[in-house]
Amino acid sequence: MDAQYAPLFNAWKELYPGLPDDLLRDFIAELELTRAGLHLGQMEPEWYKEAVVYSLYVDLFNKDFRGLTDRLDYLQDLGVNCLWLLPILDSPMRDAGFDISDYRKIRPELAGLAMDASPEELDRIFRQFLDEAHKRGLRVIFDIATNHISDQHKWFLEARKSKDNPYRDFFIWSKDGKGFPGARIIFEGIEESNWKKDGEEYYFHRFFDFQPDLNYRNPKVLIEISRNLLFWVERGVDGFRADAIPYIWKEEGTTCENLPKTHTVVKFFRGVLEAVRPGMLLLAEACQKPHEVVKYFGNGDECNAGYHFPLMPQMFKAVAMESRDPVYNTLSPAVTPAIPGSAQWFTFLRCHDELSLELVYVTEEDRKYIHDHYCRRPEWDFRLGQGISARLSELMERDPARIGLIFSIMLTLPGTPVIYYGDEFGKLNDEDYYKEMVQVIGKDDTRFLVRGKIDWEQVDMALAWPNSYESHVFSQLKGMLKTRNEYPVFGKGDIQWLEMEKPDGSAASEIMAYVRSHGSRKALVVQNLSGNEIELRWDYPGARHLAGHAPVVINGQVRLNPYDYLWLTI
Repeated sequence: MDAQYAPLFNAWKELYPGLPDDLLRDFIAELELTRAGLHLGQMEPEWYKEAVVYSLYVDLFNKDFRGLTDRLDYLQDLGVNCLWLLPILDSPMRDAGFDISDYRKIRPELAGLAMDASPEELDRIFRQFLDEAHKRGLRVIFDIATNHISDQHKWFLEARKSKDNPYRDFFIWSKDGKGFPGARIIFEGIEESNWKKDGEEYYFHRFFDFQPDLNYRNPKVLIEISRNLLFWVERGVDGFRADAIPYIWKEEGTTCENLPKTHTVVKFFRGVLEAVRPGMLLLAEACQKPHEVVKYFGNGDECNAGYHFPLMPQMFKAVAMESRDPVYNTLSPAVTPAIPGSAQWFTFLRCHDELSLELVYVTEEDRKYIHDHYCRRPEWDFRLGQGISARLSELMERDPARIGLIFSIMLTLPGTPVIYYGDEFGKLNDEDYYKEMVQVIGKDDTRFLVRGKIDWEQVDMALAWPNSYESHVFSQLKGMLKTRNEYPVFGKGDIQWLEMEKPDGSAASEIMAYVRSHGSRKALVVQNLSGNEIELRWDYPGARHLAGHAPVVINGQVRLNPYDYLWLTI
């Protein structure tokens, strides 16, 4: 076998010592055929470092893939160049599509087709969308859950028929439901156990009880999930967001999180993608502290990128405290270790989930401070104080100046930024959608507040009026994205923190300032985290305005308005 398959053989030996590799060799033969049949062209190495990602639910964004295609020009004009499609695969939709019932079929309603639409017709609609996105220079990635599936998936429907069924061992069963006591309940306050009774036995689940976990101790599970990845590679997607990967491998006497063999499984997935189409993105969704997340980059042989979950709440804390310290400390080497040169952090302000305050990446003090400051309504509370279900506009009190400031922070810090759909024009929490979905799933999941449909007729009217709230938010973000896309210092550059002073020589602790540099190019970013006017000493003659407000320098001093931000070349 070709040397490029060595990572697969090495992973196989670690996961299944003593097991013959016949199954693996047959699978590698499939890889060879897949690679030979691809006609997609080469991918630019590390393209994700200069990406601006836009995250959306297809149906909530604009009904279906045809509707999404109609808005591609809008997204291109905004300045994004990569679409992250939240779950699109077939699902009963009890967990917003993360409960997958068929890995090789998009949901018929997303294609605008009847539920009995043929796989060929669904495939055609999706490929048409991909073609239109790629014509506009928009890459496309989507979610794929590798830890668990829906209890309506054919594998589980077969497994529950009998203990002798060939699919029974695709899942983890117990006679008494007492295994893995060290595994925390992730949906605390929603689920009471990680086990659910089904017939005479219990099956293991880390998330909702209708999402049984897969059993990767069975090598057939590893191969089948890998085949599902290949199916979509052939269709032209540019990468995958690997959902909930820290929980893949389970062992008694552990927390069942971040285990060594979990990393081995991830290396196998990366090896599969690299063998068939080098440059595809494998994005780690690992809700962990940075020193754990960096392990999912491996030595450049696991995920290409990972979310910097701890940074997100600290950006909100920095604005609340009017101090750079929460962000500065989080990005220090003591908290955020160095990553392989090919790897990249993905940063975000809001996403389809709550503003998470899990103790895996905030302290009790952080949790209380952020929750007390931002959870302004009881219904925003998520998991008994462990999070806040609120959109960016709500957290920033619907103030375009504050929204612009916190976007400036995210867009200029190291990493690839993710924009959550609707945040570009200040979309609010959707209480009607939340109430509707509580009835559908039968569980009080306040995360549905931060989802909801977009009324494009209303939005387009608002954006056509320059003085509207929506226009004030949109125009700021669009301007920042235009600048960011023109200056690779923001996606690839280093960061040098600066201490700014007031005219009397005292420290301007309310200011977050740094220089981003890449090669010979440098950008200076100065941001006023406070609601007060601030005057600063200015030692940057000749600095040229890029985004934000143009600085007015008088007698070696510059004045910043409340929540002001400056992007300059120096």
